[in-house]
Amino acid sequence: MRKILVANRGEIALRIIKTCKKMNIETVAIYSEADQELPYVKEADTAKLIGPPPVAQSYLHIDRLLEIAAEEKADAIHPGYGLLSENAEFAERVEGQGLIFIGPASSVMRKMGDKIEARKTMVEAGVPVVPGYESENMTIEEACREAGKIGYPVMLKASSGGGGVGMVLCENEQALTQHFEPTIKRSQTYFGSGKLFIEKYIPNARHIEVQIFGNAKGEVFHLFERNCSIQRRNQKVIEESPSPSLSEPAKEKLYHLAIQAAKAVGYKNAGTIECILDIDENPYFLEMNTRLQVEHPVTEQVTGYDLVEWQIKTAFDEDLPVKVQEDIESSGHSIEFRIYAEDPKTFYPSPGTLQEIQFPEGEGIRVDTGYEEQNKVTPYYDPMIAKFIVTAASRQACIKAARQAFDSVKIEGVKTNIPLHKIVLDSAEFMDGKYHTQTLMKIKGE
Repeated sequence: MRKILVANRGEIALRIIKTCKKMNIETVAIYSEADQELPYVKEADTAKLIGPPPVAQSYLHIDRLLEIAAEEKADAIHPGYGLLSENAEFAERVEGQGLIFIGPASSVMRKMGDKIEARKTMVEAGVPVVPGYESENMTIEEACREAGKIGYPVMLKASSGGGGVGMVLCENEQALTQHFEPTIKRSQTYFGSGKLFIEKYIPNARHIEVQIFGNAKGEVFHLFERNCSIQRRNQKVIEESPSPSLSEPAKEKLYHLAIQAAKAVGYKNAGTIECILDIDENPYFLEMNTRLQVEHPVTEQVTGYDLVEWQIKTAFDEDLPVKVQEDIESSGHSIEFRIYAEDPKTFYPSPGTLQEIQFPEGEGIRVDTGYEEQNKVTPYYDPMIAKFIVTAASRQACIKAARQAFDSVKIEGVKTNIPLHKIVLDSAEFMDGKYHTQTLMKIKGE
């Protein structure tokens, strides 16, 4: 008998449970006191209260989570994304308890979770990285000296950072000096490590990632690219596949880089190689996400494969439906819009009760959400309400369908960023597909 404990909440927990049902696998959900009314709690075969709302007392409580897994006799744990999904210690303890961690090996997670270590690994493997400097205990004097050699502006980054947290653009030495100590403290607070590194800032860069997958036999495939350059505060809000305005040679170079990077660490299961491309389409390794990505639905839409199903099959050493790279094809175009409960101008969270939540249905429309009417968007967690995914035969048709579909979306009770999505869809920058990571701020007039 197979039983999987889903160590997550909301939309991604529901998404994993859906695939488990398709595969006739029993599921165990965990929920905090703030989440007891959410749909994923009702959809799981078993649901267990894990603690009060704060994540440190609930979803990050490893001891309690493993206790529940043992009580429920789970065979495996799926971490989803965020929370403990890239926590190597958690993966080690899951493995140590004799359970299957649905993801890569903990040793690989540890190596790629430390961005300084990841940069070193990629350099040794011959993978191009953004020019920069890293050292274990960098001082401000050392940072200023090396930043001067690299050339301003530079990005000051936390080695264990993610989701846009722990990243600061420094235009000059004065800014670097000003932000150095606060960034160390912020990094220690959020990630438990104050290690920093410096990267050259690449203007008008495009943030494009490649979905990779390592099967149980040690073979690595790519499932094409996603353009994630529409970002607010270094966080993605719109993703699409295939990437517009990217030449075929540049795509092939990206795929080669991604496969090379994954093989360098013996990668198994789902992962993402994130890259920055300069204006000449030169790709540089940015980081590796050793988990399922929030934006994985656009890849599923253009390839027709269920990546959660692939994750589970690989974790149990089962064969995937593809044998060689050429078996994987991309067809049509898909765009994902992250819908947040937030002010569309300031991006401040807007928690509250969802008085009404309605999305259109039909061909080419997919909605991955973790909420239903009368549920509360609480201040304890990420305020994403849903992922609204539109798929069509071409990018032009996809944008047209998205504009029409947004007119039928109704969410009442909280502010949302839907007005911003509509502005982006109507912008010339997004229409021509030549946008970059600063485009959203430009569209907003900032």
